[in-house]
Amino acid sequence: MSTASPASVERGASLRLGLPGFAAALLRALIPIAIALVVGAILLAVTGWDPISVYRLMAQEAFGDWAAWQGTLAAATPLLFCGLATAIAFRAGAFNVGVDGSFVLGGLAAAWLGAELTGLSGWLLIPLCMIAAAIVGGLWSLPAALLRTRLGVDEVVSTLMLNYVAIGLASWIVNSLLLANGSANSASDPIAPQAQLPTIGSQATMTIGLVIALVAIVLFALWSTRSSSGFELRLAGLNPRFAEATGIDVLKVLGGAMVVSGLVGGLGGGVHALGVVHRFVDGFSPGYGFTGIAVALLARNGAWGLIPAAVLFGALASAGATVQLISAIPLDIVDVLQGTITILAAAQLVGLWRRRKAAA
Repeated sequence: MSTASPASVERGASLRLGLPGFAAALLRALIPIAIALVVGAILLAVTGWDPISVYRLMAQEAFGDWAAWQGTLAAATPLLFCGLATAIAFRAGAFNVGVDGSFVLGGLAAAWLGAELTGLSGWLLIPLCMIAAAIVGGLWSLPAALLRTRLGVDEVVSTLMLNYVAIGLASWIVNSLLLANGSANSASDPIAPQAQLPTIGSQATMTIGLVIALVAIVLFALWSTRSSSGFELRLAGLNPRFAEATGIDVLKVLGGAMVVSGLVGGLGGGVHALGVVHRFVDGFSPGYGFTGIAVALLARNGAWGLIPAAVLFGALASAGATVQLISAIPLDIVDVLQGTITILAAAQLVGLWRRRKAAA
């Protein structure tokens, strides 16, 4: 039996590709995307639509000009946070599907503080709101982490159920404690103007939240590849038995990764509240956490792969909504593309995991 570690197997595969990390991740991501486009084209043709015309229109609405790019990048921003949060947990071998709950409660915390602490200046209020959002998101993931590491409770079940608890709890809080005066749509008071994130384009929805997300991904890339704790996280997820044999406390790494995953998810919710919604409303997240799972799968939990994956799903969301407004093309085609890409990305990830396990 080979004594090579799973990490060395992946490094060897990257060397054989002869590509840098970003290019290799992009190449791997293109395979499920291409197949999904073929599947979508078949469905469009069967239902009487011209696939080339539909795809051309969607591409134009997503990337045709700077305004379209801004819409795509704005839609991709929460997915960058949720994809990163999911990837951190997945790398440790924890199948955390509870990022959406952390995202929602983090957004609630940021919106509440942003509306309450109106006497603070923006340079202090914005960081305070974001820190609070991250802490709340991390704390929300803590029970599932403890259940997994102390009692062996499957984290898929616990985190999934906690999502529904988080959504229900947030809805109750905003309707009973934080409901804005005169509001009939389950919304909290607007945040103070100085709590709003600065924009970085002509569209109000693209803010420095995008920059924060990209910086977080770069930091994750550096940490995961150039630190001992990052190596432990990676090794614990690739082969827990091998990691334990080298002296790594796998359960500690796994639990820590779940909490950090919640921190990042909560931070994403805070950015969304301060940068886009400017308050908390029912339906604050239309499933960003679950789409983040697809982003992480497509990126194979790699930092650089998260960027094109999030942009892709952001483009589908932005273009799909716009196309439906200006044409009769059904929005369901976006769901088909997203679902097909997710299934194929998951299949790729399982195949890679099995090859690594065989080589361990």
